[in-house]
Amino acid sequence: MINKSLVLTYFYLLIYLLLSSGVILYNKWVLSPKYFNFPFPITLTMIHMGFSGMVAFVLIRVFKVVSPVKMTFEIYATCVIPISAFFASSLWFGNTAYLHISVAFIQMLKALMPVATFIMAVMCGTDKPRCDVFLNMVLVSVGVVISSYGEIHFNVVGTLYQVTGIFAEALRLVLTQVLLQKKGLTLNPITSLYYIAPCSFLFLFVPWYLLEKPQMEVSHIQFNFWIFFSNALSALALNFSIFLVIGRTGAVTIRVAGVLKDWILIALSTVIFPESTITGLNIIGYAIALCGVVMYNYLKVKDVRASQLPPESIPERNAKDWKLEKKSSDIFVPNNSSDNIRAGASNLDASDMNVDEEAPLMPSSRLSHIGRTHLTNHGA
Repeated sequence: MINKSLVLTYFYLLIYLLLSSGVILYNKWVLSPKYFNFPFPITLTMIHMGFSGMVAFVLIRVFKVVSPVKMTFEIYATCVIPISAFFASSLWFGNTAYLHISVAFIQMLKALMPVATFIMAVMCGTDKPRCDVFLNMVLVSVGVVISSYGEIHFNVVGTLYQVTGIFAEALRLVLTQVLLQKKGLTLNPITSLYYIAPCSFLFLFVPWYLLEKPQMEVSHIQFNFWIFFSNALSALALNFSIFLVIGRTGAVTIRVAGVLKDWILIALSTVIFPESTITGLNIIGYAIALCGVVMYNYLKVKDVRASQLPPESIPERNAKDWKLEKKSSDIFVPNNSSDNIRAGASNLDASDMNVDEEAPLMPSSRLSHIGRTHLTNHGA
């Protein structure tokens, strides 16, 4: 029999991979002077933010799909505004990089994301310097340097834009953890867009007015409503697909899917955009960087699972209780032992389904019943 939940989970993963790859390729096609020729990345980002903010407003205020969170002026000023500023900056710099470097090289540079996140986390005090993580970061950096050296159409400006966007995104992630979690505030994709998208739009308006508006007035640009509408709709659908995937899978699956998406993008970009030439040195450097990324992901997932384990596992506690009971009375008479075992097994099954990150992807018979505790779900 086909497991419907498993099929649905893999369907969501497929949608995420298609949308994530499609949005990146679509943005490259729109911005590239060789294709649609709309070389205004700030304008494109503003269209995305404005469209997402309007859709979120309609969903919350008109259709009341979800309720808005309790947002005070203090939380908005100290949390939402800084996060929106770095979110807008990361999108702006990332989209600008498409004007100068290829999609394949951009995906290779994105291997620096763990390095940037680790550096920002250490600077903000949310993580501590560790030798094993530091060695992984060195491996990733060396791989990216080799890949950059092998890039035929290397462009310093485009590389700087992409790296700056990566560090801006890393700082946004760290600030989200530091600011929102300390306030006890959780935002789903709809409420996130409801509060962050309009603020990001305003942040982008100033550089747009100074940098791109004068150029748009003198240049003859083509504006196709359906092109920009479908592009913004794809970006919005990507946000929702990420939420669906995170809700049905765990951190391991998300990270593996991200690596798979990068390889798919690198392969597709060389087919769709012939100028995206990949050299052997590109592949060797990216493979080295990818080894560091995989090791880093393994360490982070291992740390998360280790933090979820109790000081003593269930069998150890049961053995201690049995020894204490045996010491007080030398006779141990089990009552309804088979019923107790069945009840305990069913309770552990329920606990596993609530705890295990990969529960939707794994049959319950494969899950370990040792050292599990009830935890609340956490979405990245």
